[in-house]
This record gives sequence, C-alpha cells and structure tokens, in this order.
Amino acid sequence: MSELKGACIVGQSGGPTSVINASVYGVVDTALKNPSITRVFGAEHGIKGVLNDRLFDMSQEDPAELELLKYTPSSALGSCRYKMKDPDVDDTDYKRILEIFKKYDVRYFFYNGGNDSMDTCNKISKYMQKVGYECRVMGVPKTIDNDLFGTDHCPGFASAAKYIATSCMEVYQDARVYDTGMVCIIEIMGRHAGWLTAAAALATAYNAGPDLIYLPEVDFDMDQFLSDVERIYKEKGNCMVAVSEGIHYADGSFVSEAKTSATDGFGHAQLGGLAAMLADVVKQKTGAKVRGIELSLLQRCGAHLASETDIEESYMSGKAAVENAVAGITDKMVGFERSYEDGQYVCKTKLLGLTDVANTEKKVPLEWINAAHNGIEKPFIDYVLPLVQGEPKLPKQDSLPRFAKLKKVIVK
Repeated sequence: MSELKGACIVGQSGGPTSVINASVYGVVDTALKNPSITRVFGAEHGIKGVLNDRLFDMSQEDPAELELLKYTPSSALGSCRYKMKDPDVDDTDYKRILEIFKKYDVRYFFYNGGNDSMDTCNKISKYMQKVGYECRVMGVPKTIDNDLFGTDHCPGFASAAKYIATSCMEVYQDARVYDTGMVCIIEIMGRHAGWLTAAAALATAYNAGPDLIYLPEVDFDMDQFLSDVERIYKEKGNCMVAVSEGIHYADGSFVSEAKTSATDGFGHAQLGGLAAMLADVVKQKTGAKVRGIELSLLQRCGAHLASETDIEESYMSGKAAVENAVAGITDKMVGFERSYEDGQYVCKTKLLGLTDVANTEKKVPLEWINAAHNGIEKPFIDYVLPLVQGEPKLPKQDSLPRFAKLKKVIVK
C-alpha cells in the first residue's frame, strides 16, 4: 500500500485507568517520530473534542512531561461518554468529524477506550470507508473490566487487579485486630464481567483475602449468601467477602438497590451502594459487627500500586497502533496474545477487527468459578499473576507523586 501522509488525532474515552495515559504516550511518542505523520493532535474529551474542534497540539508539549504520562493516572486528554447514533439514522456527527478531518488533513485516528469506545471507533471507521475518505482508524484498548473481546487481557486491568488484591490483604490485617469478630464486605467494580472481583482471590491465594467471592457471571442467591457468611463467621469468628457491584438475581435484576439512581451516556446503570446494603442485611441476620467498603474510583486511579508489566504493555499497545496504521492497516483494535518462552510469560500484540470487538463482552470462564459460586479456582490465579508483576519507578516530588503537567495548547 502506498505511503499515506497526514495528521493524526488520538482521543480517550470511557472510564479512566491508572495506565491509560501510558497508551496515549505510546501513540504520541511513536507518531511524533514517524515521518508519515505530519502533525499529532490530542482530542479534548474524546470524540467531543473532535466535534467541538478542540484539539491539542502535542508537539508543543515538553518531552519530559509527555514521558511522565506513563506514570500518571486518569485520562490526561480528558474523557467522555458519548454514544454516536447509527449514521444511517443520523449522520450529523459523522459529517462534522469528516469536516474536521479535512480541515486538519487528518489521515490517522486512534481511539483509546473500552467496549463503547470501540463501537465509536468502528462507526467512524466504517463511515470514512463509505464516503471514500482515506483515514486509517485504530482502536487502542483500555478497560479495568478486562472484558474486551479477542484479547488475552486489557491494559489497565492488571494494575486495578493489583490494587484490589493489595487492598484486600491490608483490610484483612485490619479486620482481625480486635477480640470481637467482624464481617467485612468489599464492593468491587464490574457490571457484567467479574474479572476485577476475581482479582481479590490473589489475596486469598496468599492467605490474606476474602473467604467468599461473588461474581456477576452467575446468579446471586441472597439466602445462600447469608448461609455462607453465617457458616464462615461461626467457624472463624470473622468473615471477609468480595462482591462485584453487578451481581444480580436469577431474574437479571441487580442486587444493588442504587441501580436506578442514574445512567451514563450509554444507558448503563450507575451501580453503587451494594456493600452498604449487604452489610445491613448481614447485620440484621447475624447480629455481627459488619463493615461495608466500596473501593469505588480508588481501584482505577491507584497509580502507586500499578503493575510495571501493565505500564509497559499499555505503551506497547499505543506504539503498535501507530506502526500498524502507518504500515497500511485500518479498521482494527490492538489486542494482546500471551505465550510462555522457557517458562516465562511473554506478551505480544495482535490485531482484531473493530466490528468483532465493538460491544462484545468477555466474561470470566465459568470453569474458573467454584461449584458453589462463592469462590475462584486456581486457573484464574495462574492467568492473572504474571500480569501484576513489577514495581514502576514512579517519579516523586517531596515524596509525593509527580504527575504529568501538560500545556494543552489548542490548535487554531
């Protein structure tokens, strides 16, 4: 395929992670060095930045600050939750995006996000093909939920898993200091896929974690849950539970009573309050002291507990997106493929069709959940342990984190 010269745009979408900026740095760093890419723009708040003509000139950033993106949590360019309509129904947004692409001679578009973001990426890719505008579109994966189709794992998951496992191990110590028992219920993110909650099993594998773990891959039974908790509490004098925010009853309704409080831009229920609700139910049933803990945003922004493996793989995914696009490939998402060489974990990139990835969720295999549906089997531990390895050398200033400070110069 002939060389395609032009500008590129990179945007971020959906929920942040502690390493999402490492992926953007992979894109920006690689694009700035590539002669086929004439200008490098960052979209303010994802696709909304394109629609609103709010683009940052990434070449104006200090290279040292850009490198700090590897260790800076959240979405440095700004994120959004914006669902684009079917272009056959309403192509207003698409015409506007094409207008902006033409204005800045954008020939490369990189979108960094999860399931819904890949749907956006897919729609833009197909529209550009339909109207005959040559623009190579690549999805750069991101999601702590680890639920993107076709990839062994997702950038962001490992660091969140490490945070969850470490936090559970620390809470485990704290919950056992008194001579009176306690039930501790920890609520972990995950609407339909329980990868993050399953990560609590890492703590259990190292003898300092939950006695019971409940995932949304299987139906939740409140009576069985209470029976499980009572049994453990009587046996040990303490009980620690990890629950996914998305656990649901057999009829599909969420256990969380806060499920109808709000929805995001894609119509997904904003879950929360589950730990407090379950804590109240357990207290009424058992009379025990019960504490509910909701990790909430902490589990996705805890850069101080990031996995070095996750950081390096996140950068690798952004770099691979640029290299493949310049080589003539479009309409793909970068995925990961694992192998073992001389017994050592190795991760390589592969490419997945955007149509296949968009809006398809990958769930925890049922065989990795125990028969009683209240625990995790060893194959999951073997799967996740290589991903959480390594301690990043996080830059500090007066012993506090030194995060990237971007100038964010708007292109005129």
